[in-house]
Amino acid sequence: MSLDMIVNWMQATLRWSVPLILVSTGEVFAERSGVINMGIEGIMLSGALCGIAVSFFTGGVFMAVLVTMALGAMMGLAVAFLTVSRRTNQVVTGLMINMLAMGGTNLLFALLSESRRTRVATFPVLFPQSMHNIPIIGPILFKQPISTWVALILPILSGIVLYKTTWGLNVRAVGDNPQSAATVGLSVIKIKYQTVVLSGIFAALGGCVLTLGEVGYFASGGMTAGRGFIVLAAVVVGGWDPFKTALACLVFGAADAAQLRFQAMGSVIPYQFLQMLPYLVTVIALTIMVEHSRVPKTWGAAYDRRDV
Repeated sequence: MSLDMIVNWMQATLRWSVPLILVSTGEVFAERSGVINMGIEGIMLSGALCGIAVSFFTGGVFMAVLVTMALGAMMGLAVAFLTVSRRTNQVVTGLMINMLAMGGTNLLFALLSESRRTRVATFPVLFPQSMHNIPIIGPILFKQPISTWVALILPILSGIVLYKTTWGLNVRAVGDNPQSAATVGLSVIKIKYQTVVLSGIFAALGGCVLTLGEVGYFASGGMTAGRGFIVLAAVVVGGWDPFKTALACLVFGAADAAQLRFQAMGSVIPYQFLQMLPYLVTVIALTIMVEHSRVPKTWGAAYDRRDV
């Protein structure tokens, strides 16, 4: 394998990891508060179509990001209402959101006949062309769109919020012992709503970056290709820590980028097996790391304020 191929693979690793890192950021906060947002796959898919549609009709990625965030917030609010207020089963609720999003995006995309044939505006590259030609680090870092740099900084900021702020402490307290948190005056319901809505916003942004990061188009029937479920695994592998989860997302992104390059090289390995590589890495990582992860004590459990 030549140096150019390695550099190209590393560049693609960052590019494919960015949506995962964005989605995982919000999911870490939700699960730290005790709520598993299983609907992030569907929210991510909805965000992907929303970004394409808004960018097509307005011609601007900034407006696409704003509208996508609003959509993610609304879908996160729906998940929070069902799982927190109505105390529905979090797994079943998430699967329902995913199925509705799959059918809804296919229907809406079929109606957007013009956008199906048009490549829309994508996120701009942050650094000038002269920096792209720097050996090795130029293509890997400086040729990336602005969304990549946001995703690289985000885990650090998330760690500061989670471990160094009062709100982050409250989130962790609610996830570990909501009854005790309520007795000291914390609004458990409010904090859970905040984190689930946050996970919806970042899930939608992850979908928007998936389509507007570089390709500029949407493919119906599986644009996200199970990436939301990979994020759920990455959160567990990362021990519900923003930085470690981001590293897990980089590993999964590297596997995804590798399988695409193996196919392009004309590998003798059947392409169906190569497509399994990211998911195989996910299963292996879960098997190795799950025993070493500290699970939030009320992870996935419904909260009943009458138990206080």
